[in-house]
Amino acid sequence: MGLRKNNALKFLEDRTSDYAERVAVGMKTALGWNEFTYSGLGMLSRKLGHYLINGLMLQKGERLAILSESMPEYGACVFGSVLAGLITVPLDIKLTEFELQSILSDCEPTVMLVSKSLVDKAKKLQQMVPSIKTILLINEPCCTDEYTSIHMLPENYNCKWRHRSSKSTALIIYTSGTTGAPKGVEISFQNMFAQLEGVEDALESILGGKKVTVLSILPMNHLFEMTVGFSIFLSMGFSVYYAKSLKPKDILGIMREKRVEFMIVVPAFLKLLKSGIESELSASPKLVRLIFNTMFNVAKFIPFYCVKKLMFKKIHDKFGGHFMGCISGGAPLDVEVGRFFETIGIKVFQGYGLSETSPVVSVNYDKRNDIASVGRPLKGFEAKVDSETGELLLRGKSVMKGYHNQPEMTAEVIDSEGWLHTGDIAKITKDGHIYITGRIKNMIVLNGGKKVFPEEVEAVLDKSPYFAETCVLGVKRSFGAKDGTEEVAAVIVPKDDIVSKYDWETVEKLVRDEVKKLSLQLTSYKRPINITVTREPLPRTTTRKVKRKEVKELVKA
Repeated sequence: MGLRKNNALKFLEDRTSDYAERVAVGMKTALGWNEFTYSGLGMLSRKLGHYLINGLMLQKGERLAILSESMPEYGACVFGSVLAGLITVPLDIKLTEFELQSILSDCEPTVMLVSKSLVDKAKKLQQMVPSIKTILLINEPCCTDEYTSIHMLPENYNCKWRHRSSKSTALIIYTSGTTGAPKGVEISFQNMFAQLEGVEDALESILGGKKVTVLSILPMNHLFEMTVGFSIFLSMGFSVYYAKSLKPKDILGIMREKRVEFMIVVPAFLKLLKSGIESELSASPKLVRLIFNTMFNVAKFIPFYCVKKLMFKKIHDKFGGHFMGCISGGAPLDVEVGRFFETIGIKVFQGYGLSETSPVVSVNYDKRNDIASVGRPLKGFEAKVDSETGELLLRGKSVMKGYHNQPEMTAEVIDSEGWLHTGDIAKITKDGHIYITGRIKNMIVLNGGKKVFPEEVEAVLDKSPYFAETCVLGVKRSFGAKDGTEEVAAVIVPKDDIVSKYDWETVEKLVRDEVKKLSLQLTSYKRPINITVTREPLPRTTTRKVKRKEVKELVKA
């Protein structure tokens, strides 16, 4: 949300004039490119802000919810909300009405901004949540629209904008697990300023002060996208383009047409890209495969990205020829996937963070030879590892205010000295680099008290050329001498070409044998005892994290 020196209003004004005619945000539509310059985005934001204050008579601190896919107008909704002194609540469009009702009843927004495709859902939610007085459309209007579009609001661009203190809440971001008590992370303006300062330093080092064109593929309700992919990128004068879908054809088309240079991604996206490149290779003539493999093995020892780019020019041309790299976050990066892209000349900067830290904690931009590290903490963070539990603790200006309406839950994660308990197991080296080695919550505790981290077992199983997806978790036994204790279970989705080649019984046998063979690399107690093979893709959140709870139900069934 581009905010600096603790004055959000001044910041918005400065950035609008600094980069006035540069494209801020854009997206391809059926009619061509829908693009806003910085001044155009500023005008739409001010028009909306004026209407929220004078048209709807909203009071400072009221909540404004946004239910929409990522699109250029989304930014104007966020900025308009800031100008009007409101708290913005971006919603996950993939949640059910029941889950959204639970969230909206918790934060009680007065106004809801929605995209055309979600109007029916919004209408039902308005009937379910009494606080929602007004629904406004985000898209360009057409004559059949039932609601007013923000484009059609009165042409008023000036107003006494509402200043708020740096400690006041800018955003409430609801994290996963919203069916129980909703967990709304309150992010203050101070949190955003601190992020801006820390991440900007990392980006300056990565991009060398260059203004770049960026492709955005993560949903805007995801704090990683909202803070870095939107707010910080715009604060630095970048141009951000949105993809309508995650189909490789659509993404590569935008990358070529708009000469995209940088991205923010989740590891699952990189895995998908790598699989795409590999399946294209496997369909190539034998000689082509041989040449690629030879060059790949040579490229591992070449330190210059410009040379690697020339060696793998065909792949780089597919990406538009200008793409230099990405920051990967939201989940742990598979080191092999990271190395693959590094070898072909695309830089992968592994980052680490969580919603509770607004969200970025670190980005590994200085230890390029060690892709497993998530980097040093950004400026403004203190980090330490709890000597008893191995848990990573963080303190600093980016740590959230707390969970909305949940003081007890907040006290569970932020202790009396201000340290946030991340739930992640980590080690910190002498030079300050952080390595995340597991999750306390995912940890499997066996009968004899031994602890198994699923990530460690998954890393071994992921090496199989037969497996499309793997998930390791603890399942309680309900029989025999070990009744009630946990055992290691693995759920495997085999690759399509394996499924099409053999009958299901053979596929299951092949998968089980492969799990047993790979598991020999692990200490005996870490080896999966319970193996489930399924055709169905694993259930995932919008940021592509596996929903372990749902997978556990599958194993029990």
